[in-house]
Amino acid sequence: MDSAHLIKMKHYSNLIDLLAAYGFSPPENPLIGVLCDAAVRHANFGNRVVEHTSDFYITAFKKKTSGTIKYGRTKYDHACGSMFFINPRQIIAINDIEPKVEGYMMYFHEDFLNGHPLHHEIRKYSFFEYETNEALHLSPKEEKIIGELFQKIETEYHNNQDEYSRDIMLSHIDSLLKYARRFYKRQFINRTILSGNTVTKFNELLNDYFEKGFVKDKGLPTVNYMAAQLNLSTRYLSDLLKQETGKTAIDLIHLYLIAEAKKSAGGRRSVSFRNSLHFGF
Repeated sequence: MDSAHLIKMKHYSNLIDLLAAYGFSPPENPLIGVLCDAAVRHANFGNRVVEHTSDFYITAFKKKTSGTIKYGRTKYDHACGSMFFINPRQIIAINDIEPKVEGYMMYFHEDFLNGHPLHHEIRKYSFFEYETNEALHLSPKEEKIIGELFQKIETEYHNNQDEYSRDIMLSHIDSLLKYARRFYKRQFINRTILSGNTVTKFNELLNDYFEKGFVKDKGLPTVNYMAAQLNLSTRYLSDLLKQETGKTAIDLIHLYLIAEAKKSAGGRRSVSFRNSLHFGF
């Protein structure tokens, strides 16, 4: 076996070590780090930060940046203003980052949320699980809102921290995530206008899957398969379809299979298709 495969991937549970790997100064708080454009500009990224994982949620707002950030299978291109979100224990690598204008990066440990409603609510924000190039691209007005929220978080972060600091920062983080969810919905609508209904492509793909007999060799179609064919992450695909139809990807697959089963019962499908549905359920 190649020796490279025997090397254990670096995992950061300590924020000081994680920020040091990026060339950042130590954080004001061991559970949260907030970096403004000045701090990012003066960081020494070097040519590459090796692939790693961490126990931290990462939220970033970047404008006009060269270089790429690889997250999972995806390389994010930050040629224009955008946001991205990373879950704890996702594989991350940062290459050749050269911040040009402004931006913010925020790291917060899972434990920072303990005892706060956001500890449970953050799981509802599926954009932390987007793995393809589905960064949130902001309009100028949206950038202003996000920038102001980051500024409020940064101000509180650099204040002399007291018993109120954590709740105030979490309140702003909560607002930030709620706005991000709203802006993603706007992006879904824009995507539909520009690229057409995703559900139409989804159903065409399902039709093609059965017409070509793939069900015999591959079994019933999965959300993972459908997402890969549409070049989307599974969570982004489901969220996009839910915005368009009110139903998730798995819901639509099940509805399609039920409809096809009814057709086959009426003799409109072959025996092999009926058998495939039988074994699939």
